[in-house]
Amino acid sequence: MRHTVPHAPQFYVTAPQPCPYLHGRAERKLFTALAGDSANELNNALSRQGFRRSQNVLYRPSCESCVACMSARIRVADFQPSRSQRRVQRRNEGIRRLATSAWATEEQFELFRRYLDMRHADGGMADMDIFEFAAMIEETPVRTRVVEYRLTEPGASPSQDDRLVAVCLTDVLDDGLSLVYSFYDPRFEAASLGTYIILDHVELARGARLPFIYLGYWVPGSRKMEYKAKFSALEIYKGGVWQSIGDPQQHNSDIHPLSVDPIVEQVARITLPHRPR
Repeated sequence: MRHTVPHAPQFYVTAPQPCPYLHGRAERKLFTALAGDSANELNNALSRQGFRRSQNVLYRPSCESCVACMSARIRVADFQPSRSQRRVQRRNEGIRRLATSAWATEEQFELFRRYLDMRHADGGMADMDIFEFAAMIEETPVRTRVVEYRLTEPGASPSQDDRLVAVCLTDVLDDGLSLVYSFYDPRFEAASLGTYIILDHVELARGARLPFIYLGYWVPGSRKMEYKAKFSALEIYKGGVWQSIGDPQQHNSDIHPLSVDPIVEQVARITLPHRPR
């Protein structure tokens, strides 16, 4: 179904699908196309309102009676790593970062397949081939970088290539960095590479004077999303405003038939970037 407001992009609603985060629930998404000269401005504006990018689409959960999914971001200026996160930083001091253009490589795909096969073999991306992977990386109408993390093998000479151990597809917004998708070598589980990617992006944003790191959705009650609440200075987009997460235990994922506003009202409240006449 399509919903529009005057002089605005067209918004659509997906059919309900099984929820990947909370067992027994159905998810539904509100989405719009991301294309043209205003793509960056639209990505910036809607990211601040809880939307996420997937290739050339911006989407936000709009389930029929559930509001558990909340966009999360870190306030860079206020972030302080925990003791365990400082250990992760020290543990990965031998890793070097390389920010490249949004271009997929076979080496990245091999790491991606290893990650899925060992961590998400039954997930929605499990059957992705190299062409679909390339589309995920390269089909971006906005300012996007592929951030690679490489580790020099012990005893290797300086001329030898470093081992690719992690990758993050990152959008550069006007107010922060958005981690679109990341994956890493599951054989390095003890290195906590997923945590390290986030910590390193905080430093990237700090150096670029960008105030936020957008982490995607945090879902109370979902074990897959528990790790996000472990980062300090975390905000969630709840009730149409950004607010500090406070005690994560105070948020719940209860279902109520009146918890979600009608789609038309949701679309009407979306603030779009200004377009000169």
